[in-house]
Amino acid sequence: MARVSHLLLLLSILSYIAGTAKSAATTRGGATAFIKSSCSATTYPAVCVQSLSAYGSAIQQNPRQLTQTALSVSLSKAQSTKTFVTKLSHFKNLKSREYEAIKDCLDEVGDSADRLSRSIQELKNFGKAKGQDFLWHMSNVETWVSAALTDENTCIDGFAGKALDGKVKASIKTQVVNLAQVTSNALSLVNSYASKH
Repeated sequence: MARVSHLLLLLSILSYIAGTAKSAATTRGGATAFIKSSCSATTYPAVCVQSLSAYGSAIQQNPRQLTQTALSVSLSKAQSTKTFVTKLSHFKNLKSREYEAIKDCLDEVGDSADRLSRSIQELKNFGKAKGQDFLWHMSNVETWVSAALTDENTCIDGFAGKALDGKVKASIKTQVVNLAQVTSNALSLVNSYASKH
């Protein structure tokens, strides 16, 4: 009799664990599907899914959290790009035109990071605003993210022409193009979130 009780208890525990694991997998699967679906409307969907998938448990299926996370990922990328460009500015034997382009790019990427930071704070601070209040806050976020994207593109434009061709230009372009893709996706997700509220 005791053996049957232990067996029933063990089966109950295993059933509970299996149900909990299935529920967690369903939540993760739902978050992944939500991220993929949301990213499908962006300009760079593969980059979007790749950059946001690691945050599925935080995003779940929450459009605001998705938007917040996309902006945070973009800010993090802007900060790492700024650090990368700063290191390049200290290289020896830079042509004067390369140095000036790097310096200008550093300013642009710094401005981009500032605008993204302001956007994140704006989105966090407006709480449950409705109507015109919501639209005003979202308009600020959209403007700042759009300006951040312009800053990033301006950095790349500073390296135009064959005179700056080389490893420095290629390295910066790779970093900044990826940043611009992540920021473009964040802007798409911001616009989508704004249009649904």
